[in-house]
Amino acid sequence: MTLRLRPVGLIALAGALLVWVGLATLAPPAAAAGPFTAYLMAHFTGESATGEQIYFATSTDGLRWTDLNNSQPVLMSAIGEKGVRDPSIVRSPAGDRFYLIATDLRIANGKGWGVAQTAGSRSLVVWESTDLVNWSAPWLANVAGSIPSAGNAWAPEAIYDPASGDYVVYWATNAPLSGVTKHRIYYSRTRDFRTFSAAQVYINRPGTQGIIDTQIIEIAGSIGGYRYVRASGDGQISIEGSNSILGSWTRLGDLSGQGLPGSQVEGPMWHKFNDRNEWGLYVDQYATGRGYLPLATTNVANPGGYRVRATSEYSLGASRKRHGFILPITQAEYDAVRARWGNPTASTRRLQSYNFTTRYVRHANYDVRIDANVSPLADSQWRIVLGLSNSGSGYVSFESSNLPGYYLRHYNYDFVLSTNDGSAAFAADATFRQVAGLADSSAVSFQSVNFTSRYIRHYNYLLRLDPISTATERADATFRITS
Repeated sequence: MTLRLRPVGLIALAGALLVWVGLATLAPPAAAAGPFTAYLMAHFTGESATGEQIYFATSTDGLRWTDLNNSQPVLMSAIGEKGVRDPSIVRSPAGDRFYLIATDLRIANGKGWGVAQTAGSRSLVVWESTDLVNWSAPWLANVAGSIPSAGNAWAPEAIYDPASGDYVVYWATNAPLSGVTKHRIYYSRTRDFRTFSAAQVYINRPGTQGIIDTQIIEIAGSIGGYRYVRASGDGQISIEGSNSILGSWTRLGDLSGQGLPGSQVEGPMWHKFNDRNEWGLYVDQYATGRGYLPLATTNVANPGGYRVRATSEYSLGASRKRHGFILPITQAEYDAVRARWGNPTASTRRLQSYNFTTRYVRHANYDVRIDANVSPLADSQWRIVLGLSNSGSGYVSFESSNLPGYYLRHYNYDFVLSTNDGSAAFAADATFRQVAGLADSSAVSFQSVNFTSRYIRHYNYLLRLDPISTATERADATFRITS
């Protein structure tokens, strides 16, 4: 069918094109201005019980890393496959919002790699934050659902595209196309990481050669002749350059000259040093299980000039670091994440019952009670943090030490362990005013901020939010904070 436009339609179309060109011309840069003084790494650690979750580490020089949260996860997924790998963080162009996306996959549950590739999750796990400290509840984004016979959605990345004013999200999916089933890189567009355009093929290597683990870095000033450079796992760690995200790309080389063939390394992870024109490229030594190895370069467009760093030049912290992402951060952001997760041991406490002194407040299957001989012990360890709805003196919230992002919260006057959904109602339900113990002023009690006549107390060993009047009730509502 031939489409013919009337003159009015042509005028409207021309006007729309002028508006689009104007918006593209005025598009903001792909990353908000710093100044950036430090780095945040998001990563996972491996196929252990909690290894396929989100871990953070920080660095002030981009080479020597310190694990946050005592080398424990800072975010955990209880949705989808209840495990996450290959995290990536994107900062909004205004600098006021962050999205963390990750593979929805947990190999530790015993499903196996074959099933994971052919009958795995076709969704990504997404978190949102305005400050890198407080994160929303995660949600699933079914990005590969429109791909016929898609087997998975792995290693997602995202980059802001100033040409269109939205984000390009790209990932690897194993699916049949033109008679060949293999991993290809697909992409879609989004503005909010909730609504996505239909997936389209982004990178398709010739023949049966698959490709995974693509990561793009934007090069300010187009040093080396390209605005964007990407690294991908396609039998090698191949390096390519382009001047537009979705335009044509030129192969620049690979890392085989550095003795790093694709049979040994995967998961390339870029970053630029904040204080100089030098870039780092980390590769995950998956074949030997040794985690990341950093390379250095002053010209990302010349793979032959990359240098493998000597072990004396870097330190990766206590935990093994697997495929992740490095985000440049400001001093304020560095201070905030360090304050939140930098010394968790000092802020991890237990709540001992005043009248049943062998029992402690603990979570069990997301319910909350007081028990003796708690196992595992971490179920009864809490981070007593500033109140989610009131950060004033004396107001607190209780975050689980072994399920980060999950808080003690009352619901219909019962207590549950629940993930923070970012709502005002949740914040209020999870915030309490710490007061002198109702049964003993040397101990403590906790008054609800949104039901001020009610306090945390135990009843039949279960935690409740109740009004308090009798001596027994006062004792039930009194606790001691212990180490």
